[in-house]
Amino acid sequence: MAAGEQALGRVRAGWQGFVWYVKAVLGEDAYQVYLDHHRRVHPGTEPMSEREFWRDKMDRQDRNPQGRCC
Repeated sequence: MAAGEQALGRVRAGWQGFVWYVKAVLGEDAYQVYLDHHRRVHPGTEPMSEREFWRDKMDRQDRNPQGRCC
Protein backbone atom coordinates (compact mmCIF):
# COMPACT_ATOMS: atom_id res chain seq x y z
CA MET A 1 0.00 0.00 0.00
CA ALA A 2 1.40 3.37 -1.00
CA ALA A 3 1.98 6.10 1.54
CA GLY A 4 -0.76 8.20 -0.06
CA GLU A 5 -3.29 5.38 0.31
CA GLN A 6 -2.34 4.93 3.96
CA ALA A 7 -2.75 8.64 4.61
CA LEU A 8 -6.13 8.63 2.87
CA GLY A 9 -7.18 5.64 4.99
CA ARG A 10 -6.22 7.49 8.17
CA VAL A 11 -8.12 10.61 7.05
CA ARG A 12 -11.21 8.49 6.26
CA ALA A 13 -11.02 6.73 9.63
CA GLY A 14 -10.64 10.08 11.40
CA TRP A 15 -13.61 11.54 9.55
CA GLN A 16 -15.78 8.51 10.34
CA GLY A 17 -14.82 8.81 14.00
CA PHE A 18 -15.69 12.49 14.00
CA VAL A 19 -19.09 11.84 12.37
CA TRP A 20 -19.81 9.06 14.90
CA TYR A 21 -18.93 11.42 17.77
CA VAL A 22 -21.13 14.28 16.50
CA LYS A 23 -24.09 11.93 15.98
CA ALA A 24 -23.64 10.55 19.51
CA VAL A 25 -23.47 14.04 21.04
CA LEU A 26 -26.56 15.19 19.15
CA GLY A 27 -28.47 12.01 19.99
CA GLU A 28 -28.99 11.07 16.37
CA ASP A 29 -27.85 7.51 17.10
CA ALA A 30 -30.41 7.05 19.92
CA TYR A 31 -32.73 4.82 17.90
CA GLN A 32 -29.88 2.52 16.84
CA VAL A 33 -28.67 2.33 20.44
CA TYR A 34 -32.25 1.42 21.46
CA LEU A 35 -32.44 -1.30 18.79
CA ASP A 36 -29.12 -2.80 19.88
CA HIS A 37 -30.26 -2.81 23.51
CA HIS A 38 -33.66 -4.27 22.60
CA ARG A 39 -32.10 -7.15 20.64
CA ARG A 40 -29.84 -8.03 23.59
CA VAL A 41 -32.35 -7.65 26.41
CA HIS A 42 -35.65 -8.56 24.76
CA PRO A 43 -34.88 -11.12 22.04
CA GLY A 44 -37.85 -12.35 20.09
CA THR A 45 -40.03 -9.30 20.79
CA GLU A 46 -40.88 -6.56 18.32
CA PRO A 47 -39.11 -3.23 19.00
CA MET A 48 -40.87 0.10 18.65
CA SER A 49 -40.84 1.65 15.21
CA GLU A 50 -38.54 4.62 14.81
CA ARG A 51 -41.54 6.96 14.91
CA GLU A 52 -42.85 5.33 18.11
CA PHE A 53 -39.37 5.50 19.66
CA TRP A 54 -38.94 9.24 19.05
CA ARG A 55 -42.51 9.97 20.25
CA ASP A 56 -41.85 8.01 23.46
CA LYS A 57 -38.49 9.70 23.98
CA MET A 58 -39.98 13.19 23.59
CA ASP A 59 -42.90 12.33 25.88
CA ARG A 60 -40.50 11.08 28.58
CA GLN A 61 -38.42 14.25 28.28
CA ASP A 62 -41.54 16.41 28.57
CA ARG A 63 -42.60 14.58 31.73
CA ASN A 64 -39.10 14.79 33.23
CA PRO A 65 -37.42 17.96 31.87
CA GLN A 66 -34.37 18.18 34.14
CA GLY A 67 -31.03 18.05 32.40
CA ARG A 68 -32.30 19.86 29.34
CA CYS A 69 -31.20 23.34 28.43
CA CYS A 70 -34.51 24.49 26.96
